Amino acid sequence: MRFRQSTNDDNLDINLIPLIDVLLVMLIFLAATTTFTRQGVLKVLLPQAQADASTPAVIEITVSQDGRFAVGQQVISGSDILSLTEALKAAQKDLHDPAVVIYADAMAAHQFVIRAMQAARAAGIGRVHFATQVSD
Repeated sequence: MRFRQSTNDDNLDINLIPLIDVLLVMLIFLAATTTFTRQGVLKVLLPQAQADASTPAVIEITVSQDGRFAVGQQVISGSDILSLTEALKAAQKDLHDPAVVIYADAMAAHQFVIRAMQAARAAGIGRVHFATQVSD
């Protein structure tokens, strides 16, 4: 029977791949969470100016939960795009470059709001805004 002597011929290597993985994750984390602030080199006092701030003309469209429309204070008889477009054209005839503000009920169907937007576009009004309520 022959006996072998145990020898340590295995070369011990340090595996650097997990270390590199951890360093890359730390680098990505630091790059993602770093905030950059702009430091002012010179302190400057900006001049003041006064200008007349013109308030743009606004046409209000109110959309109820059941799909009825009102332009300004006038309730529209039909709920189709054509009658709403005609009401918007009549409301904007004396206004220069008006904007539309849509006051839609929170429970109103999305289709009714889209219909109001389409009517504004058909009436030639390019600026459409949405009114929201600020929560406490």
